[in-house]
This record gives sequence, structure tokens and C-alpha cells, in this order.
Amino acid sequence: MVEPWTALGVALLKDLVFKDVLLELGKGALEDYVKDFFKDCIKGGIESAQPRVLKKALGEALQQFLKIVEDELEFECNLSGAQIRDGYEIPIEKFIQHQEVKPLLGQAFAKDCRAIEGKQLGRIWQQHYSTAMPTEFDWNGVAKEYVKEVKRIIKQSPELRAALELELQESIEKNTKEIAGISPDFNLKAYQEGLQERYANLNLDSLDTSVYDYREKLKVWQVFVAQNVRECQEFLPQVYEIPKEHQRRLRESNELEAEVDLEAWERSKQVYYDKPVRPILEVINEIWQYDSYRYLVILGDPGSGKSMLLQYLALNWARSPLNNVIELPIPLLIELRTYNRDRNSGECQDLLGFFHKGNVICRLNQHQLQERLKAGKVLVMFDGLDEVFEPTQREKVINDIHRFTNKYPQVRVIVTSRIIGYKPQRLRDAEFRHFLLQDLESEQVQDFIYRWHELTFTDKADKERKRERLQRAIDNSKAIRELAGNPLLLTMMAILNRNQELPRDRPELYNQASRVLLHQWDVERKLLEDPRVDAVTIDYKDKQGMLRQIAYFMQAADKGLAGNLIRGDDLERILIGYLKSIEVSNPRTVARLLIEQLRSRNFILCFLGGDSYLERRS
Repeated sequence: MVEPWTALGVALLKDLVFKDVLLELGKGALEDYVKDFFKDCIKGGIESAQPRVLKKALGEALQQFLKIVEDELEFECNLSGAQIRDGYEIPIEKFIQHQEVKPLLGQAFAKDCRAIEGKQLGRIWQQHYSTAMPTEFDWNGVAKEYVKEVKRIIKQSPELRAALELELQESIEKNTKEIAGISPDFNLKAYQEGLQERYANLNLDSLDTSVYDYREKLKVWQVFVAQNVRECQEFLPQVYEIPKEHQRRLRESNELEAEVDLEAWERSKQVYYDKPVRPILEVINEIWQYDSYRYLVILGDPGSGKSMLLQYLALNWARSPLNNVIELPIPLLIELRTYNRDRNSGECQDLLGFFHKGNVICRLNQHQLQERLKAGKVLVMFDGLDEVFEPTQREKVINDIHRFTNKYPQVRVIVTSRIIGYKPQRLRDAEFRHFLLQDLESEQVQDFIYRWHELTFTDKADKERKRERLQRAIDNSKAIRELAGNPLLLTMMAILNRNQELPRDRPELYNQASRVLLHQWDVERKLLEDPRVDAVTIDYKDKQGMLRQIAYFMQAADKGLAGNLIRGDDLERILIGYLKSIEVSNPRTVARLLIEQLRSRNFILCFLGGDSYLERRS
């Protein structure tokens, strides 16, 4: 009876309770089982491998799998050998011959396999076999131990290693051809170049002045400061600092969860502050180390550096040598406002189709990209969930992200969003872990200031004087020091400091910064893009006049944070009135276009959702 396996060199374990399961399998047509087992992991190499080598590897792997299942039932679930044999021998024999189980167990032999899906094994058992596993039974633990044993089997078999190395060599050759441009539909070299063209230069379009051009001098990786984060799985602190009246409006527009239980909120708040502050790059590195920890949501205020973080990660890959990118995960950076627009217009049906034919920097063939996604060789970064302004559209995007993670469970995913308007429950349920970006610490601020001046000044004396002036302004003013914790505002301070000394108080700093923003607020270009309006000229004084009226309305209302909030209909009414006073035709349409542009500029006006806006001046 033992002849089929012993003839192949498989030493059967004497104490294996499920030995008869293995023996019955050995009597059958092993050739067919081998093909099903290895079909997803050895495609080219399987033809060159000796059948005897594959059968032996199969027998050793299945024996170890059965032994691990036995140990789990015996030591973790406290079942005797007789209970294991009587209760589980027949279903386990059917289980290892299930058409979904065979290739799933075979995946452990795939090149660079780190894990197989324990949850999927458990799902198959639960759906197809009436004998329930004990509640203590851990399919994930079984899967992890099984992969370890397979790695040992591969290591001890020179013939098997040769077959796997042949498969890896063929894969490398195929990808090298793609990089060389032979396969233009999946040209990684072109994708690298596209990422650098799009994201390498520091985007200061809304901040720079006409006096000095930073764009040719500063690269993202030169000035990027890796911030710290704190986990906020059950707590979003800034949300509940909004006045209650505006909380109510946000809830009515479906932008906030239901009324918060203050006691529960205080408890979750304490849990949040008990969490350690950690470097963001350390947190991101962990998603490659733990199979149960693959998905992140990075939250932050406007200008806190969410988009630059993702650009920095993508550029690290784009700047890697071509012969290295084959082994590195491909970063797919998806700007969600663009994806949502393309999907609504019919350019694409889903996220995979978006990279195949959407408005992206370099289109990638969806069939070849899907192979990478299934293998988990991709980091997918969804930037700006908050920039999908309409709540029902945002829900559709979240559904797409959720479906994407279900379809490609091996892929690592990062989502970014502002805090206001973000509802965490859906992505919590999808096993996303939530982290909140922290303000820059004093050492990080100093590091940025030093690098900024090293890169943007040529005169040594002027460089040192301006650097010391900016650092002194931050050190000597608590208000300015608090603002410097925001990367975008710190950059704005560095630009202003080039030609003037910074004010000591917060309102005056915003006043000076707004002059830069207003000069760069290209109203005419935005309006010309819309066929519903005639050519409109709105100069600097008009822009200033509109914002002055908005500020006056806010300050005439409440004090504190509430005094910086304005309803959308009030905002529209003020702009319509001003536009009529300068005889602009179709003022309502123009006003709505201006509001759309204003809310895209984080530090002129911040859209909160729920028909509410926040002026960034205090």
C-alpha cells in the first residue's frame, strides 16, 4: 500500500493520523493532480521538470499539510487522535482534492511566495463540508506553517529548485523585453519616465512668485520630510472640534456619522492619545511584512503632505535602475478625482480599466497588469478621496476600492483623505487601518529649512541670513510655530521669507500669504474653460474685494471657529452681488465656477462638505 509514495522517495510519517488519506491519493492518477496543483506556480518550468520530481514534492507537501491540520486539531482544539480520525478523515480527503484547494496549496511553490490565503481555505471548508471545524481552529496559522514547510521542501530538492529557477528566468526575460519597449502595452520604462515627468518637480504653482522660479531647481525627494503618524482607528479628533451647528449640517448632508456619544468619544480619544507616534515610512514598510496588515488610510488636514507622501513613494520606484524594477512592486498612483471623472464619462468601467485606457500618465495593458495584481507585486495608492466632492459619487468610489481589494487580496493599498467629510466605517470593515498625519516636529522643521535654503540660495551670506531669520521667526512666535507644523504653510513661509520678514501673528501671516495666492489664482483660465460664460476679466483688486466681503460676513457673525465658517448659499450670494457690481454677465454661473476653484485652493477657502466652507485665516 505504501509503494506509490515510497517508490517516489517520500518518507511517510509513522504517527500521521491522516495517513490513509495520503495513501488513497497515491493510488489515483497523480499526473492530473500534479497539473492542477502546480498550474498557477510553474508554467514554463513544469514541462521541463521530471514528473517524478513533481510527484515527490507534491507528496511531501500534502503530508506536511495534513500533519499541520492534525496538530492544530490536537494541540489547539484538544481533540484526541480517534476524534480527529472519526470526525475529519473523510471530509479532509475530499478537501485536498477540491478543485479550488489544489492550486491554492500549490501556490506555496510559486516564486517569491510569502503566504497563501488561510481565509480562503476556511471559506471553502465552511461552504462545502458539513463537519464544522472547532472555533479554536486557525486556518491562517495552518497556511503560514504550510508555506514554511514548502520552503524547506524546495530547499532540499536540487531538481525542484532548477525547475523553479527556470520559471523565474523566463519571467525576468519577459519583463526585460517589456522594459526595453518590445511590448509597448506594458512598458515599465515609459511608466517610470511618466511618473518623473508628472511628479518629480515640486508643485508650487499656487505658491511661487514671479520673482524666483523654483520649479527647475527643487525635486520632491530633495525637500520631502517623512512625517509621523498616530493610529486613529476609532477616533477622528478634528471632526468634533467643528461647532455643533455645522456638525449638524454635515450630518444632514451625509458627510458625518450620526450624533456622537460624548462618553464613548472621550474613551476613544484617550485610546487615540495612548497610541505611539510613529514614522510614516515605518508604518508603510510593515504592510509588506504582515499578511494581515495590507491596507492603510492616511488622513490629514489640507496641506499636511498626503499627496506628496504618495508621490515620494512612486518616485522612489521610478528612479530605481531598470534591472531592479522587475523585482520591486509597481506603484500605481491613482488620483481619485480623475478616476471618478473618467468612470462617469465612460472612459473606464473600473480601476483596472482606468490604467488600461483612462487619463493616466502611462497606460498599462490590463491583462499583464492583472497578473502583477494577482501576484501581489503592486502597491496601489488612491489619492484624494475627499476630492470626490459629491457624497454619492464618493460612496461609489469606496465601493470600487472595496471590490478591488476583494478581487486582488495580495495587493497592498494606501488611501488618502482629508479628515472632514471622511466616514471611516466602510474601509474599517474592509480591514483598512487608519492613521492620522501629525504636525512636523521642531527637528523636522529645522531639517526642511536647512535643505530649502541649501537648494534655493547661491550666495552663502544671504542663505545663512535668510535661514536664520526664518528659524528665528518660528522660534519666537508660538502662533507661527504652530503653523509651521503644516508642510504647505511652512513652504509658504519659506517663500515669503525670501523677500520680507515674517509677521509675528497668525492673521497677518495669512494676509501676506493670501497676496501670493491671489496673484496666482488664475480666474480667467478657469472661466474660459466653460462654454456657458463669456470672457471675463477679474483682476487682483476684484479677487481681493470678493474675499474681503466674504471675510466681513464671517466676522460679523459668530466668534471663534464658527466665525470662520460660511454656508454655501451665503457664499454664492456674496459673489453674485459683487459680480453684478462689476457688470459681469451670467453672474450666478460665474459665481459657482469661482466657488469650485476657491475650494480647490486649500488655503483660500476649505470645503467642509454639508454646504459649509472654512476660511483659512485664523
